[in-house]
Amino acid sequence: MNKIRLVDQLARIHEHWSPKIVGELNGQHVKLAKVEGAFDWHLHEDEDELFLVLAGDLRIEFRDAVVELGVGELLIVPRGVEHRPVAEREASILLFEPVTTRNTGNVVTERTVEELERFDR
Repeated sequence: MNKIRLVDQLARIHEHWSPKIVGELNGQHVKLAKVEGAFDWHLHEDEDELFLVLAGDLRIEFRDAVVELGVGELLIVPRGVEHRPVAEREASILLFEPVTTRNTGNVVTERTVEELERFDR
């Protein structure tokens, strides 16, 4: 059993919108990412997605609403709900989602990452 220091793992991340796996439990990945700017509109047909803000601010846009998140706040986006994360300035987030979850959900774009880098080995 190894403890995970989030601040140390975040220091290893240098690109935006490229989640890194820092843990796995019960078929779920724990991921860290640095984000800035607007991500792609997408949805996850079969998976819920948890966003926890560790540093900065994150806005989750929906077609009919917006949710603003600050440090220590989280949001669970239900499966099937189209959304777009946006960070005006760099933010650090923790994602908790099933191992089958593709970062761009139902769309394939230049930001799609088919195999995430693992920091947990």
